[in-house]
Amino acid sequence: MDQEVQIFKYEKPEFNGEKKGIFVCKSDILKAGIQVVNKGGENNLHTHTGDDALWWVIGGAVRFYGEGDKVIAELTKNQGIMIPRGYKYWFESASDEPLEILRVAAHDQNTQNKRVNYAPLKPWMVGRVAQ
Repeated sequence: MDQEVQIFKYEKPEFNGEKKGIFVCKSDILKAGIQVVNKGGENNLHTHTGDDALWWVIGGAVRFYGEGDKVIAELTKNQGIMIPRGYKYWFESASDEPLEILRVAAHDQNTQNKRVNYAPLKPWMVGRVAQ
């Protein structure tokens, strides 16, 4: 398959609200985006059935949780975590500074990728996230 290279640049967006996501590049098997999360922008317990995802903190701090709200990682700038497909997790901003976090996901071509929610969506997520 012939694909073109993709050149991108990230600039932190100014916005009102809890969370803003920006895709920076995408192919048929890989996608990368940056999420900026303010206080109150935490998500719900969920999984992705076909994506393994690397999360890398650009700014601020993040706290990742697994089932039962067990803390699995507390990360700051230049630290990251890999969440394998099928793993149940959620995360929140963990500092007064907005969280800026890069998500790079590789898609298993033999698996349909769906977001599966195991807890109700947070109010800010309704209408923005697959239920």
